[in-house]
Amino acid sequence: MAKVTMLNMEGKEAGTIELKDEIFGIEPNANAVHAVVKNYLANQRQGTQSAKTRGEVRGGGRKPFRQKGTGRHRQGSSTDPSQIGGGIVFAPKPRSYNYAVPKKVKRLALKSVLSAKVQDGEIIVLDELKMDAPRTKEMVKTLANIGAEKKALIVTAAKDDNVVRSAANIPGVRTALVSTMNVYDIINHTSFIVTKEAVEKIQEVYL
Repeated sequence: MAKVTMLNMEGKEAGTIELKDEIFGIEPNANAVHAVVKNYLANQRQGTQSAKTRGEVRGGGRKPFRQKGTGRHRQGSSTDPSQIGGGIVFAPKPRSYNYAVPKKVKRLALKSVLSAKVQDGEIIVLDELKMDAPRTKEMVKTLANIGAEKKALIVTAAKDDNVVRSAANIPGVRTALVSTMNVYDIINHTSFIVTKEAVEKIQEVYL
């Protein structure tokens, strides 16, 4: 088991915590990570794009110009895609881009990115993260104390509105729960900040 030094909100050492190798110490699987990230981004697509085909655009009742003598190519309808105002070839229509990825692949990908954060030294474990009231300045100070990068993901075990609202207006900083964190967010943020309680919950849920 890997041991990581815990910090408090002032950036001082607050003991150590053991991270289980089954979750934080595996060999990262790049294929699983790629599959899950691709799936996540596809599922975020709204799929609301739409355009009209030649059968849906208005017009086309009469021949736009005579067959011969104009110097232009013959044309029988103003709705043809080659005409200005005509339809679109293979026009996109509203559709769903959602598809499923096996649960085992999702778990492997999550363990892979968590292990990668430990290997790269980008994980920061806090003994606790509590605030009496929503204060952005206090959160900025805490992030500076613990040496977090500009892009940081804060993961807590339970929802804390004060923590969420304190981080909401800081560019590049995002909060998540153990149950809502995803592979894409972990990869997309340099610093992975997690509380001791959250680590325990991760090891309990994903072991």
